[in-house]
Amino acid sequence: MSDAYQDDRGNKDRSITRPGGGSARPVAKGGHASPAEASAFLVGEAMTGGYGKGPDILHDCTIAVDPGEIAVIVGPNGAGKSTAMKAMFGMLDVRQGRVLLDGEDITALTPQDRVVRGMGFVPQTQNIFTTMTVEENLEMGAFIRRDDFRNTMAQVYDLFPILKDKRNQAAGELSGGQRQQVAVGRALMTQPKVLMLDEPTAGVSPIVMDELFDRIIEVARTGIPILMVEQNARQALEIADKAYVLVQGANAHTGTGKELLADAEVRRSFLGG
Repeated sequence: MSDAYQDDRGNKDRSITRPGGGSARPVAKGGHASPAEASAFLVGEAMTGGYGKGPDILHDCTIAVDPGEIAVIVGPNGAGKSTAMKAMFGMLDVRQGRVLLDGEDITALTPQDRVVRGMGFVPQTQNIFTTMTVEENLEMGAFIRRDDFRNTMAQVYDLFPILKDKRNQAAGELSGGQRQQVAVGRALMTQPKVLMLDEPTAGVSPIVMDELFDRIIEVARTGIPILMVEQNARQALEIADKAYVLVQGANAHTGTGKELLADAEVRRSFLGG
């Protein structure tokens, strides 16, 4: 374990992540990109775009995250939250703006090429191979690797002990929360430089949601930047180092999770008072 990295939670473990990145940078409050955001480890900068030949869904939208941070995207239904994440992963056209990963412009790269560059993406649905065992799912996550990945698998099992117990069971037989753990674990098998989660707690009970959030915090403690879209806005903001509220595909509020939880307008409009 290297002492070169330490986040504000006091953790120095980079064992799962690849080398690279830098220290966390503060985010400026407001709708537009700050200098800190523009130089972040992963940034979708001033993104405008949509699907195919359809209308723009994103409008000058900026999302950023740095190593060791949990950045969350929240907002009402239809606000463009998942669309913003998919744009950063290359799943729709960014007609204006750009996406940068560790200083490299990756706007023109395919999702497959972004995975090779170090982006791990966990979609909300259809994110596991249901007929394969848990361990086979994790092995599939290591498809881009040519080294011995057994140590990474052991780390995933340490993070999600229930998966080790069920490693020979078909993933489709697991509970919803356990399936999400398989999906996150498979993404971690790529040794990502950044992990992107689309609605990781969708459809799970409050107890399971709390457990998943605890595991997400543990992943962030390894130094991996985490970008997460989440409908459970209040709970997500409670663990967020950086947070973005989107409305109609544009930045409406930006700040730390604590700042947005304390913002009267955010509470009234998006958190039920």
